Formats: sequence, C-alpha cells, structure tokens
Amino acid sequence: MKLFRKMAVIGVGLLGASLAKACKERGLVDEIVGYGRNRENLEKAKALKIIDHCPADLDEAVSNADLIVLCTPVSTIVPLIQNLVSQVRPGTLITDVGSVKDPVAHGADKLVPEGVFFVGSHPIAGGENSGLEASTANLYQDAKCIVTPTEKTDKAALEEISALWQAVGMKVINLSTDEHDFIFGAVSHLPHIVAYALMNTLGALKTPDNREVTAFSGAGLKDITRIASSDPVMWRDICLSNRNHSLDLIDKFQNKLEEIRSTIEKGDGQELKKEFMAANKYRLNVV
Repeated sequence: MKLFRKMAVIGVGLLGASLAKACKERGLVDEIVGYGRNRENLEKAKALKIIDHCPADLDEAVSNADLIVLCTPVSTIVPLIQNLVSQVRPGTLITDVGSVKDPVAHGADKLVPEGVFFVGSHPIAGGENSGLEASTANLYQDAKCIVTPTEKTDKAALEEISALWQAVGMKVINLSTDEHDFIFGAVSHLPHIVAYALMNTLGALKTPDNREVTAFSGAGLKDITRIASSDPVMWRDICLSNRNHSLDLIDKFQNKLEEIRSTIEKGDGQELKKEFMAANKYRLNVV
C-alpha cells in the first residue's frame, strides 16, 4: 500500500532509520532519502539499503518530497523547517518525532506557507540503545503515537500523517499540544530529571574511607536510574523546550518529597506506610 512517493528523513538515527525500515518492509514509500550531519552514518544507511539516497545538501534532500519527517533534537526542528520550507513543493507534508510539541507545532504554523502542511507527531517508541545500529523495522509495532493538531492543521494532512503511523503498526491518539506537553512532562520528562538528579546525588557520595557508594549498588538502583543513561544533549533540549511544565512538575515532586521527609522526621510510621501503599496502588496503573 503506497502512501507516499518520496519521503525525506532528516536525522537517520534510531527513530528515523526504524521508520525508513518499516516503510520499506511494508511498501509504503517509493523512494527514501536520508539527510543528517554525520556523513559516515548516512553512507552506512545507504549501504544497508535503509535509505535510497543521501544528498549532501538539505535543499536537494527535501526537493520534490511529498513527506518530510524531522527526526532531530527538539531545539532544531523549527530552525530546520525555516531552512527547508522555501524548497518544498505545494502539497508537501511535514511531521516530526519530537517529545515536546507546543513550541514546535506553533513555530511550524508560523513558518509553513499556504499549501504546505505540518502535523506534529510523537511516536512513543525507543529503547536504551540509540543510533542507526539499534534501528529495527518493528520498533513502532503496537506502540502509541500522539499527533497534535492545532487550529491551523489541515484535516486531510492530519489523516495522511495518522495513516502513516497506523501503517507502521501504531495506535494514533490526538492530543492538544499543551495537554501532550503536560502529560509527557509528567510521565517522561520529570522521571528523567529525577533519575539524573538521583545519580548525581549518589555519584558524589563517598564513605569516610573514601569508597564510592555506587560501587555497592544492586539491581534496584540500576532499574530506577536506567534512564539516566539517556542522551544528555537530547534531554537538555527537551527540558528547556518544555520549561514551564518541567518547573511546575519539579515543584510538585519537591512538595511530595517534603511531605515524606516530614513524615519520617516525625517518626510517623502509619502515615509513611500510607504513602508507600498509595504508591503501590498508583504503580499498578503504569502500563
């Protein structure tokens, strides 16, 4: 089932390469062009037949594409649209895979000319490993994809982008940009911030005999801090792009920590047990 004639993937890493593989496997696109900063990575993607071409020039990469997918850090998406939009033909669809949507979607709305369409996307897919080598054609299978239409979003474009994600196996959910950023600020961005802060706290601790305490950690610490291994540059951009929600959620978390601290300080075991039981209950809702 062909959906697009030419797809330009800007950023051929885990998400971009996996989308290219999925589209090739399912016959969704006639031609896939890749573009990015790392020439060696692009040549490797072409040699592996993940992409068909890898022009050295962004203008050439997007020329005559009917779909452009931006798989780059959040902070680069709007500048990329600004750089490429003069080269795209009428009818072109542009989407992204960023995990912050409000500044991206509204920034894109201001830049795309009439006849060119932007729809924000956030496929909830990935893993501990990143990069081209970790890509797989089934990365998106049975996962969720959030699309974030604005008041300016073309309905036909929204349907076409939704059809793309459904065709690679995803369940598509529509959210407003602000609701998206609040939700993922809570379930993704805050946990990363907490994991980074926890590891920095523990990493700086030493015993009186100058032993690093992390040398004695077990599986539990590895489990709850796994995401502290995530790309620092990517998460810097995400936190700053979703600044207001990040700050508000940090405040909420600090307030809860203060409540627990006060309960421990008072020696109130019954109340502490209630806190932990509540957490046990909430944990059951995490899927």
